Amino acid sequence: CPVVLAPKNSSIAMPPPADIVKVAIEWPGAFPKLMEIDQKKPLSSIIKEVCDGWSLANHDQFALQHADSSNFYITEKNRNEIKNGAILRLTTSPAQNAQQLHERIQSSSMDAKLEALKDLANYSRDVTFAQEFINLDGISLLTQMVESGTERYQKLQKIMKPCFGDMLSFTLTAFVELMDHGIVSWDTFSVAFIKKIASYVNKFASDISILQRSLAILESMVLNSHDLYQKVAQEITIGQLIPHLQGTDQEIQTYTIAVINALFLKAPDDKRQEMANILAQKQLRSIILTHVIRAQRAINNEMAHQLYVLQVLTFNLLEDRMMTKMDPQDQAQRDIIFELRRIAFDAESEPNNSSGSIEKRKSMYTRDYKKLGFINHVNPAMDFTQTPPGMLALDNMLYFAKHHQDAYIRIVLENSSREDKHECPFGRSSIELTKMLCEILKVGEL
Repeated sequence: CPVVLAPKNSSIAMPPPADIVKVAIEWPGAFPKLMEIDQKKPLSSIIKEVCDGWSLANHDQFALQHADSSNFYITEKNRNEIKNGAILRLTTSPAQNAQQLHERIQSSSMDAKLEALKDLANYSRDVTFAQEFINLDGISLLTQMVESGTERYQKLQKIMKPCFGDMLSFTLTAFVELMDHGIVSWDTFSVAFIKKIASYVNKFASDISILQRSLAILESMVLNSHDLYQKVAQEITIGQLIPHLQGTDQEIQTYTIAVINALFLKAPDDKRQEMANILAQKQLRSIILTHVIRAQRAINNEMAHQLYVLQVLTFNLLEDRMMTKMDPQDQAQRDIIFELRRIAFDAESEPNNSSGSIEKRKSMYTRDYKKLGFINHVNPAMDFTQTPPGMLALDNMLYFAKHHQDAYIRIVLENSSREDKHECPFGRSSIELTKMLCEILKVGEL
């Protein structure tokens, strides 16, 4: 195929330089400007050029932001994310915007205050704005508003309850967004603030947005500060959290399980089992089955993750028993094996067998332990010296024998009368099943 050369005077379309981005820039009350941004130029000189085009003085008080729903400011760090054809907006600088909002949220006019808090909740998602607002001690201002809010606006609550709810919701939203940037330490908050947030979990249970933000704040407090964990644990009980799982809002359910997980995760080892016992008493498992897993809606990814975390934390409580060998000299542990034998065989035992000789009783026990399916018929305690599954296998066997007594007796008697090649010995099977389940469920793995 012959090569065709273009005539010297013809124009061939060349790709635009990599550093040039074509954008449209908006300014309220004016037609958008189409311009090319040279990414090699300092951002300040580009902003000055835009301001000069609209005859705006004090260009250092202006900034560019994305004109989409994010409204994020453009900085030297993120300017390379600007794409060809992007729509930008000229707006007040982050520092000036933060200063104005800091003043507006302290307005004596409730309408002005509400509007300012709404804007603050929106802008706080942007780390550039957040840094400027935090520099003005904005977090302290918000926490003071929360701490004193209920008392200060008691009359407002009665007269304009929806207004108060919205104000609190925007305040908490702004707080969550600002804290999510990781600029401020969680260790700085007062007990009064924690008490107020904990109270909202009960007080504003019907207001989804306030409840959701309050749960999110409690989770972050627990996960990010040991001191705050202790304070939150004193203020909020599992009993107060459980009703939020019985509602229909999956986001609230997800945040609730996240708080339970956080409390579980940060609890000292000696408190975790106690907490698990409370969760069992409160029927947490059946509540989750009924209201979350079997509810008529799909489980979203975040809920699936929180349920998985709860399972891991719960299963890992079994690690200690799984890795504990049986002590053949421990009478309390040996009594569990005696109890398994008693439940299975006492109904058919001779009423006066206790009066027989020691040798006769030993012989009878050995026969019974063989029927129970232990490997070591003389001293079945030796069957529980392998870890895993250790004492966890014996715990499971005793639970089964006590809570499903008829099934337990039937399994033991059926297997004791089978031929060896068809046997499914209860003892050995239970130990192997427990070991297998520990592997499948990854007990002890984080």
